[in-house]
Amino acid sequence: MNFDHEELTLMMLYNSGTRLGLVHELRLMQCYLMPDETALRELSEGVIEKLKLLTDAEFAELEFPLD
Repeated sequence: MNFDHEELTLMMLYNSGTRLGLVHELRLMQCYLMPDETALRELSEGVIEKLKLLTDAEFAELEFPLD
C-alpha cells in the first residue's frame, strides 16, 4: 500500500499505536471538522479506506516522515 507524504503526515499526527486505533482517532477527528473542511475530510477518508486494506503487520512496518 502506498501512502503519499500528506497521508503519512496525517497518520503520524493521529497515530495511537495500532491500525484500528488510528482509524478510530481519524473518525473522531472528522466529528470536529467544519463543513468547509472538505479537503481534510476527503484526505482522512482516503487514509481510512487504505488502512482497512492493511494488515496489522503491514501497518507496523510503516515509516512516518520526520519533517
